[in-house]
Amino acid sequence: MSKSKQEWQEKTVKPVLERFPERQERFETESGVETDALYTEEDLQQITFDPQRDLGYPGEYPYTRGIQPTMYRGRLWTMRQYAGYASAEESNRRYRFLLEQGQTGLSVAFDLPTQMGYDSDHSMALGEVGKVGVPISSLRDMELLFEGIPLDKVSTSMTINSTASILMCLYMAVGKQQGVAPEALEGTIQNDILKEYIARGTYIYPPKPSMRLVTDVFQYCSENLPRWNTISISGYHMREAGCTASQELAFTFSNAIQYVQSAIDSGLEVDKFGPRLSFFFASYNNLLEEVAKFRAAR
Repeated sequence: MSKSKQEWQEKTVKPVLERFPERQERFETESGVETDALYTEEDLQQITFDPQRDLGYPGEYPYTRGIQPTMYRGRLWTMRQYAGYASAEESNRRYRFLLEQGQTGLSVAFDLPTQMGYDSDHSMALGEVGKVGVPISSLRDMELLFEGIPLDKVSTSMTINSTASILMCLYMAVGKQQGVAPEALEGTIQNDILKEYIARGTYIYPPKPSMRLVTDVFQYCSENLPRWNTISISGYHMREAGCTASQELAFTFSNAIQYVQSAIDSGLEVDKFGPRLSFFFASYNNLLEEVAKFRAAR
């Protein structure tokens, strides 16, 4: 004879909790969402869930199962180890080692002076040079950073925001020296200035001119770097600063809406810059919550 979820809890779970009061009665995710001890078809009956409408197939709307029909069976994601050491030379050795081990993309960590637009010999950079990433103060530094690394063979992600346009130009200059045309360069600049005001703090200018820099990058790349992701709209930093999974999506998409609107207001056509907007979310250890979050984001 079948039993209801409530009957199971009363007959099975409740006696155990009464016998062992030290056992935890309430469980919740990192975001504070309470999780039941068991989920059954009764839970599905409480919501209007239509598999065709709400889940669908991979590569088809609503894309909850991914934007590609074969997803990672067809092509693995690009694997990058975030790295940036105390000098361009030391970082270059690390990048070349990672590529030799089979890594197909690079992820560059810059030190705080570089992120804030200070040269390494500036008084404001004292004590921070090379601490949390590689210092880049000139084209020569960028040349050393990518020496011996063919930029037409790797995809490079650069975690840089306030000075994103400058570092991207330096990267293009290194590519030009290697004989690599801008349209052949692949990679991403974070270029997500709004989350800096919200969670990180490495902004330089007021919001309005900062947004102008972001949308100028959209326009330039749409005309000159067609394979380059012009922004990585980031929820990770807000989540690390203490927000919940739901807030992570809410804040991130609020920022994304503003970027798109600002670009449209500047005269750009959304179909020209939209395909190169990328996103970056945290991935915590509660599997079900994170799966639900990513599906909702898609």
